[in-house]
Amino acid sequence: MVGAMMMVMSIGAFAQDNAIAKFFSKYQDDETFSQVTISSKMFSLLTDMDIEDTEDKEVIDAISKLKGLRILAKDNARDGRTLYKEALGLLPVKDYEELMSVRDEDKDMKFFIRSGSGAGRIAELVMVMGGNDNFMVLSLFGDIDLKQIGKIGSKMDIDGLDNLHRLDDKRDHHKDDKKDDDKKDEKKDKKN
Repeated sequence: MVGAMMMVMSIGAFAQDNAIAKFFSKYQDDETFSQVTISSKMFSLLTDMDIEDTEDKEVIDAISKLKGLRILAKDNARDGRTLYKEALGLLPVKDYEELMSVRDEDKDMKFFIRSGSGAGRIAELVMVMGGNDNFMVLSLFGDIDLKQIGKIGSKMDIDGLDNLHRLDDKRDHHKDDKKDDDKKDEKKDKKN
């Protein structure tokens, strides 16, 4: 329901300038691309909903700290991989850290973050995806909680954000690896 409402509403452009603003402006008038732009006002409207479930309250709290979302996508794109390389080339490497890279059979996906002010704060999350016949670039900015990002993606039901669950999967997998490493270290200490 929330996703459908967001897709229907037409929201004005952001004052926020982000890493892929040039890419968006280059293709914004190209009718072969789909665009979604959500402002901080829309995110703040979501926080007014009555929620009783604790997990949903946490997600709504995380959403309330977002300042904007921009998505530019192209289906049936013969130039999906070319667009992917172009978008990646526009990201200033010194400002962004690669968080995760995923390669599926027919597409590549990369997630990047730009740190915010304060330890552990994320100011922007960028996802670039290109494949044999599709392309998407997504920029989510504000005060982002990576612990909630996968849940935000599933609750908002917007194409592109549904891929954010991969970040939760990656983080959970990393935690499991760390636990296994800790157990191995404990066993070594007991032997010694």
